[in-house]
Amino acid sequence: MPLPPLVEPVAALSDAESARTARHQVLAGLGEIGQRRLRAAHVAVVGAGGLGAPVVLALAAAGIGEITVIDDDDVELSNLQRQVMHRGSDVGRPKVDSAVRVAADLSPETLVHAKRARLASGNAADLLAGADLVIDGTDTFETRLEVAAATERLGIPLVWGVIQEFAAQVTIFWSSPPQGTDAVVLSDLYPAGSVGELPTCAAVGVFGALCLQAGSILAMEAIKLITGIGDPLLGRVLVIDALRAKTAEVPLRPSRATAQAPQPERAPHIAVADLEAEIAAGAALLDVREDAEVAAGMIPGAQHVPLARVLADPAALDAGRVVVICQVGARARRAADALRAAGADAVVLAGGMDAWTGFESLDLRHSEVDGGKMSDSNAGATA
Repeated sequence: MPLPPLVEPVAALSDAESARTARHQVLAGLGEIGQRRLRAAHVAVVGAGGLGAPVVLALAAAGIGEITVIDDDDVELSNLQRQVMHRGSDVGRPKVDSAVRVAADLSPETLVHAKRARLASGNAADLLAGADLVIDGTDTFETRLEVAAATERLGIPLVWGVIQEFAAQVTIFWSSPPQGTDAVVLSDLYPAGSVGELPTCAAVGVFGALCLQAGSILAMEAIKLITGIGDPLLGRVLVIDALRAKTAEVPLRPSRATAQAPQPERAPHIAVADLEAEIAAGAALLDVREDAEVAAGMIPGAQHVPLARVLADPAALDAGRVVVICQVGARARRAADALRAAGADAVVLAGGMDAWTGFESLDLRHSEVDGGKMSDSNAGATA
């Protein structure tokens, strides 16, 4: 089923980016606003190998604004058969460095955060900070478990794929999807303890061209979630048989444990016009934007805690009534949902700073108009 867009759009594209992505902008359903959503998005890609390499190429070409690439390996000669982001001259160098180079060549406005690290429970929150969604292109089930656990804690979508020999699987896991949509997580596909020791690619091989196909599908699913187009693979597993040139679809439903798990109540929204009353009643204001954003201004009295820090430990913030603020509202909703799950009475400022700035400007204009009318009236009376 279609899902609402994951990311709010940027205000505008540069002339160069608009020209570069012109063929996206004429696509029915995606269009110019969809391209602005892609420009606003931050995607984390875990693994820069067979799946991660084509994913990075596709995301950069699509105009994703920020890509975090996480991998602790160096390029080896045997990688070049399938890891199409790397070149012979990259052998011996960190794989994440290739991501920085190719993204700059394809999309100069895309910012790549190269993280030469192996994701684990202790560093996951820092490595995935600020990401709207995660794409898992790792090559061990142990790491996939860590990635899945991290995205479940953060409540963000996980676009997931795996390849072995001539077969591939692609799906989406999401522990906190939009209201009315079932949560599906990795344990619904692979219950705990059901996966034994898996053979490595070095032992059984991997069909190089299949990495491009599966990686492309992973990127497409991310783009669909970001822009709100199409029917994402949440609740479905796409199975690819490269030797027979066949694909199949397998329904994936929540397990009994997942289905019965209580879902946190979604945070309500308040209008900017109600903000003054909230403050008078003792509500705290929490701005979850990034440092560079708040440097341009904040609502007076607001406390600044970036979204990643809130999601990493929502219980660390004082419980009570809190109005959560971001630029337009999407990040504030994620923070408020996490705070409510931790016991706080959190609400979202609808429209965020954009709405507050517009409201303040409107008040000022009304004051100027009212003042002007009063001056005219007084002038007439004096005359």
